[in-house]
Amino acid sequence: MTSSSTTADAFQEAQLPVRAKLAAAWSSFMFLYIYVDYLALYKPGFIDEIRGGVVHEFDTGPAFVSLALTLMAVPILMILLSATLPARVGRATNLVVATLYIPVSVYNVAGEESWSYSWFYGLSIGLEVLLLVLVLRWSWTWPRTARAIVEHPRVGAHA
Repeated sequence: MTSSSTTADAFQEAQLPVRAKLAAAWSSFMFLYIYVDYLALYKPGFIDEIRGGVVHEFDTGPAFVSLALTLMAVPILMILLSATLPARVGRATNLVVATLYIPVSVYNVAGEESWSYSWFYGLSIGLEVLLLVLVLRWSWTWPRTARAIVEHPRVGAHA
């Protein structure tokens, strides 16, 4: 009996383009980002603080909601930008934005006075940072194409 190096049941691994990986990572990041904020509403007293006009010791006025919208809009736009920007610009943009959002994600635990939600924040921040590290890795290792070498005719050479 002979064994074959290929199996009829094997699945072919298709390579996903870098742009698709980046857009998927930013989409996953946004789901976490939104759901962490949503699930935080279940913490006892959190909604009362919001009704009192305070979130994490910040007054919920126009400046707060504008900053919150900006912090949400950037990764939302990164989904589109990762898929559409030219490669060189997209790579640089992903590297910069992911680097800036790692401290933003870690900041979410700042001000927590209780360790009772440490698993919640540890898991959410860990997953967000993992996704951002993937964005950094895929952006940093973005495949390059070989430059085309164009032969120029020599001056005075006859064809």
